[in-house]
Amino acid sequence: MKALKERILRDGKCLDGGILKVDNFINHQMDPILMKSMAVEFVRRFASTKINKILTIEASGIAPAIMVGYLLELPVVFAKKKVPSTMDNMLATKVFSFTKNRTYDVCVSKDYLCPGDKVLFIDDFLANGNAAKGIMDLVNQAGAELVGMGFLIEKGFQAGGNELRKMGIHVESLAIIDSLDNNKITLR
Repeated sequence: MKALKERILRDGKCLDGGILKVDNFINHQMDPILMKSMAVEFVRRFASTKINKILTIEASGIAPAIMVGYLLELPVVFAKKKVPSTMDNMLATKVFSFTKNRTYDVCVSKDYLCPGDKVLFIDDFLANGNAAKGIMDLVNQAGAELVGMGFLIEKGFQAGGNELRKMGIHVESLAIIDSLDNNKITLR
C-alpha cells in the first residue's frame, strides 16, 4: 500500500530495540483519510472471504477495525486488556506485548464472540504474533472460526508473520518492514 509506505518513511521514527513509532498518524494522533484508505484495502484483500464479525485488541487496533467494520457493515468487537466489573460471561487469555514488555489478561464477552462466527482480526502491528495467537485462543474458545488477519504494519524481521502463515492463516499486511537496523526504516 503505497500511501502507508510513504507515510512510514516520511513520519515514522525508529527507536532502539526494533520499535517503530507511528504515533503521529496511526496510534496516538490518527489520520482518518489514511485510516479509510487502509480499510478499503483490507476490504479488497478479504473480498472473497465470508466474514460476520471484526475482532481487535484495544487500543491501537480499534480505529482500523472500526473503519473495516463500517465499510463491511459488520459489528466490531474489541478484546479488553482489563476485565470490566460488568463482564461475567467471558473468554480470557494472556498476551505478551513486545512494545510494552508486559503480559496482559485479555478478555471478550461470550455474548459478542459466539460459536459459528466468522472472524476477521484487524490490528495495527504484527511483530512476534503474540496478540494474534491470543486472538486465535479466544476465537477457538468461542467455537468461532478465524477467517483472516489484517495488519497495518508487519515487522518482517520478527517471526510472527511467518509463523501465522505456516499455520495456514490468511494474513494480509499493508506494509512490511524488513529492517529497523541502525534506526533506518527498510520496507519490503
